[in-house]
Amino acid sequence: MPEWYKKDLAYIHDVGHSDYALKSAPGILNVLAENNIREGLIVDFGCGSGLSALEFTKAGYRVLGIDISESMIAIARKRVPQAEFRVESLFKNQIPLCNAVTSIGECLNYLFDSDSDRQMLFQLFHRIYKALAPGGIFIFDIAEPGQIIDSNATKGFTKGDNWVVLVEKQENQQQQTLTRRITTFRQVGEYYRRDEEVHHLRLYQSTDLAEELDRIGFQVQIVHSYGQYHLPKAHAALIARKKSRSDFT
Repeated sequence: MPEWYKKDLAYIHDVGHSDYALKSAPGILNVLAENNIREGLIVDFGCGSGLSALEFTKAGYRVLGIDISESMIAIARKRVPQAEFRVESLFKNQIPLCNAVTSIGECLNYLFDSDSDRQMLFQLFHRIYKALAPGGIFIFDIAEPGQIIDSNATKGFTKGDNWVVLVEKQENQQQQTLTRRITTFRQVGEYYRRDEEVHHLRLYQSTDLAEELDRIGFQVQIVHSYGQYHLPKAHAALIARKKSRSDFT
């Protein structure tokens, strides 16, 4: 079975791409507070190295983080020992009763499961709805079509003190998929270690997902920022609220 976000990429993602999680957290916490969710369990899908989990625990929440990457979970357990973390598929797990579910950083776009498809995502929406307490919140963001403008492919690189990552992106507009070919170089002693991963994502229209969430029973809002943090181009966040008991009286 392929491994995703192996040791070097997990390290690089943690030290070099933390802004998304850290800058999103204040806005997410504000949404929870606005909906009178100030305690209880947050289930964080695609929790990565635990950056969001740390912010949630600082705010007084309990956290269960789920991620398919063993290397990411290893970092998360060291960062947030008071939280619980599981190495599991985002689409095939038991969701406990909770007050909120989050998924930050286009995690639900990834096709890490060989049988992942739109129907599996919709089934996850149903299971999240059942797991949420009345008045509970499901917050997540997605990558939409239009990731690459004026061409079908782009190349770029990012570097840090002891690492370099090269990324080639290719979008298939007909199939609405995005492929990222990632090459990492991480310094180990005197030498640099090279590794490669290929990630496939399915791109979704936020309005399509909002319609499905509405059919399930959520009250849905589409936004393009978490508070002051504006999402990258062709990304959207959905805030889905399960009706509380007072909504029915």
